[in-house]
Order: sequence, then C-alpha cells, then structure tokens
Amino acid sequence: MKLEEKTVRTEHIFKGKVIDLDVETVILPDGKKATREIVRHHGAVGIICITADEKMILVKQWRQPLKKAVFEIPAGKIDPGEDPLTTAARELNEEVRLSAQNFKYVASFYTSPGFADEKMFLYHAQGMTTVEKKLARDDGEFLNIFELSMEEVDEELKKGMICDSKTLMAIWYWKMNRIKEQ
Repeated sequence: MKLEEKTVRTEHIFKGKVIDLDVETVILPDGKKATREIVRHHGAVGIICITADEKMILVKQWRQPLKKAVFEIPAGKIDPGEDPLTTAARELNEEVRLSAQNFKYVASFYTSPGFADEKMFLYHAQGMTTVEKKLARDDGEFLNIFELSMEEVDEELKKGMICDSKTLMAIWYWKMNRIKEQ
C-alpha cells in the first residue's frame, strides 16, 4: 500500500515567535479526507556537555506545559536560516557560559513527527572552556546550571526530573560511549 497523503488545503491558524500552526486537509491512501494539525518549528539543537571529572552539565528550568522545573541538556531553537553549529555555539554560551573547541555531530531526529516538523540536531561539545564574553539569555529565560554524575543523573531519571527526548538521547549516548572531556 502506498502510504503518502496528498495535501489539498492548508490553513495557517497561528504565527508565533517559536511555532506556527497549520491545519491541513489531506487525501488518505484509501481516498478519504482527513485533517492534520501541524506545528511548524525552525528546528533546534541540543548539546551534550561532559566535564573532565565525568559529570554531565544540565540546566534546570521551568517548563510550563509540564507545570514543573526539569533537568535538560543545554539547547535552543535555530533562528531562520541559521546553521545548527552556529546555534550550538550560541546556546552553549547563553545557557551554560561555555565555548567549545569542537562540536561532534551525534544525531538528528524529529521530536514529535505525529504533529510537529521540529528537527533536533544533537552535538557533543568538546574542549569546553568558560567564555569571556557572555551572550544575553533569551527574554524570560531563567535557569540554574548543574553538573551531575552518572549516578545522580540516574536518580533524577527515577524521580522523573529528566523526561525529555533530547536529554534521554544524550544520556544514552553518554552511557554507551562513557565519554568524558578530553
């Protein structure tokens, strides 16, 4: 069976600072019509930061959809037309006040392909040093920076304080490779 859906109508419902929302009418493989609500997003990066003493750098910040503060790897949205590596360097500075000599590409993935087109690029920051010139954080962005051992990360996972896909992927990458800062 051919799985492709043919878009016959797109209605732009909302244009925001972070996302846009479209409602598409599609023709299904069986010829019937259906509606798809699609969140449009420019994409984002996540950065794996492991210290020389084998701790993962995480930020803790409030996530309104979850109604709680959670631990996440440093991350941020790609500006329109921006290269993901440029975003990674900027976000590393903005969020944890570090720079990296090198960014190793780890993977890219779609965060929620059932309703969103957001593509996340995951990098491992290598050769990290403290920045001399701190970039301004985004308006309304408040976070605390933590360095957690693998055991501490495991505890936060058990408590549900680490719960997003990019951070889970970063932890799996860390555990599989036992990476540490060179």
